[in-house]
Amino acid sequence: MEKMKMKVSILPNYFLKDDGTFDKNGALKLSGKIAGVCYDEEGFEHLKNEPVEKTNRRIKRTLNNGHHSVYDHVTINFNMENIPKILAMILNNEPQYTTSEKSGRYTTVTRQDGSIISEEEERLYNKWLGIFKIKIKSQYGHVYNDTMIRRLAQENARYLVTVFLPTQMIYSTSLRQINYIASWMQKYIKEANMDNDFDSKLVYFMQEFLDCLANLNVLEDGLLQNDKNRSLSLFGKDLDKREEYFGYVYNTTYYGTFTQLAQGQRHRTTSCQMEMLTEKKYYVPPIIAGDAVLESEWLNDMNLVRNVTPQGEIIRINETGTYDKFILKCKERLCSAAQLEIMQQTKETLLKYKKALEEKNSYLAKDIENYAHGARCTFPDYKCSLDCHFKEGKLLTRKI
Repeated sequence: MEKMKMKVSILPNYFLKDDGTFDKNGALKLSGKIAGVCYDEEGFEHLKNEPVEKTNRRIKRTLNNGHHSVYDHVTINFNMENIPKILAMILNNEPQYTTSEKSGRYTTVTRQDGSIISEEEERLYNKWLGIFKIKIKSQYGHVYNDTMIRRLAQENARYLVTVFLPTQMIYSTSLRQINYIASWMQKYIKEANMDNDFDSKLVYFMQEFLDCLANLNVLEDGLLQNDKNRSLSLFGKDLDKREEYFGYVYNTTYYGTFTQLAQGQRHRTTSCQMEMLTEKKYYVPPIIAGDAVLESEWLNDMNLVRNVTPQGEIIRINETGTYDKFILKCKERLCSAAQLEIMQQTKETLLKYKKALEEKNSYLAKDIENYAHGARCTFPDYKCSLDCHFKEGKLLTRKI
């Protein structure tokens, strides 16, 4: 499909072989010994020196009977290069992982030979990068210096670029989890609608990712069975039919972009799912919303890149969690430094949550009142380490 190839390698660890591949046999042997801890009277030190035949029998037994938790003890640190943003989002939606990913705020989109990014995307990105810098400086030049203005302009211009944009990240997870994810990708590939442009692109990159894992000797047949018929958690169905509810647990569905979802899914204590809309719609950054000329020009330009699935395309998002975990989210996202779209959505959900609790006279109604007066620096149980001195930021009324 494209010349630029995805590259996945393993960072140095106990199970990295000299040729850069994974020492799967060594990892399986360690896990097999660990599997004996629960019933061995003498503990792991005794198991370390047990006959290899006994360890191998235990490995075979645990792989075949679904007792795979022992394979979570082996963590693999992947260095992922040129991985599409949407594929990174898929990985980041599955619990039990740590990720450090390149930020769209701090990096410029540059088209390279073999890149999936089109010339049109690059042109529009650079066009709006300039427009956003002028608009931000005009309205918020008294708050932000030129470096921060450029970062915010990059963050907004990136809405025009495909969600298949190559990114870089360090991704750490267990031997079991990476195999489980691989099995869910295999299922997605089998069930995908190849007449759909988004699906066909995603299948291509999923297969490339699976090939990378196979080349690294990470995949293990016993962990790839998917006996419970699980699927990738990012993709939902009929999300608009789910009943909204706010109590100690909550369930809410709203509209946002791929960019907002990528921000929201990082709160691993909550759960997010997405669903594409039948009719394409696009986000308009508030800094240009209300300017009839610029807003119309933005939507026209978005329509020019509609076939690449730009990050600014609106999708349906479902979010579930518990009250205390939502308040933790507020302590991250209700801040002048947070990405604007998710800050606004978190504020909207908070006010909706507050109204619902008050209407049912919930015992939580009094508590949520503590968080309904502005940014996190106004919370009674949050201490800000760096005052932004930004009034609109603290009131959650900023437009950038």
